[in-house]
Amino acid sequence: MSQQPDTAPAPDRLPLDEHAAASVRAYAAEQRARVDVLASVLEDIAAHGYPSAEVGVPWESARDAHLARLADEQPRVA
Repeated sequence: MSQQPDTAPAPDRLPLDEHAAASVRAYAAEQRARVDVLASVLEDIAAHGYPSAEVGVPWESARDAHLARLADEQPRVA
């Protein structure tokens, strides 16, 4: 994907205003950062194997922490 925004809108699309375009770009950057973190974890597992159960986090704890983070986030419109 190109890091440079297109200067002319495509003929079959409606252009976004500046604020909306900036919001979409910020969301894309946030998602890209999350995917980069996941990719680095998977690469670590591929290189070094799975972590032992003693140093891991139980899935229930990870789930509860994630649900708490989701509850604190601002609602978003799809």
